[in-house]
Amino acid sequence: MIRPIVAFGDPVLKKEAEEVPENFPNLTGLIEDLWETMYASDGVGLAAPQVGLSIRMFVADGTPFSEGEHGDERCVGFKRVMINPVLFDLSEDQTTMEEGCLSIPGVREPVTRPESLSVEYYDASWNLVEERLEGIAARIVQHEYDHLDGIMIPDHVPATKRMLLHGKLRDIGLGKVNVDYKMRFPTKRKR
Repeated sequence: MIRPIVAFGDPVLKKEAEEVPENFPNLTGLIEDLWETMYASDGVGLAAPQVGLSIRMFVADGTPFSEGEHGDERCVGFKRVMINPVLFDLSEDQTTMEEGCLSIPGVREPVTRPESLSVEYYDASWNLVEERLEGIAARIVQHEYDHLDGIMIPDHVPATKRMLLHGKLRDIGLGKVNVDYKMRFPTKRKR
């Protein structure tokens, strides 16, 4: 089932998500929904908070970044479900790359992140996995992991740039944005 993507301004996107229990109801169905929603939205990653569930899991498929003349071969076959991930051993080497987010359509900003990291997580079959990731695969994981801690692209940009983005972010929160995928906008607050 394709779920609506939660738009910037919804409080669920700013919360620290809860650990996923092993007996989470219909976990397999949720994972299928995340994949379906991500692909329908042309994303390469989607965290549970982005569909309104404040739990620590996301899906990622870096395959689109492995293609083309400047493709990153480390993204070939990089398709993961990560439940309760923990990042560690982040490299001192950092790279900057423009990032976008399905919850903030039309906003793309340069974000500096460690070039490589290690991650431990449970996969869809609840097997504990540990792996080292580099390049764009590591970037995708860090971006989605940020969602689990209530961090988004605007949190990575300087305050002056954030001020320039304010109007665009406000409009997104109010639903004044054209997208070709289903979105859920924050409810208007009563005064």
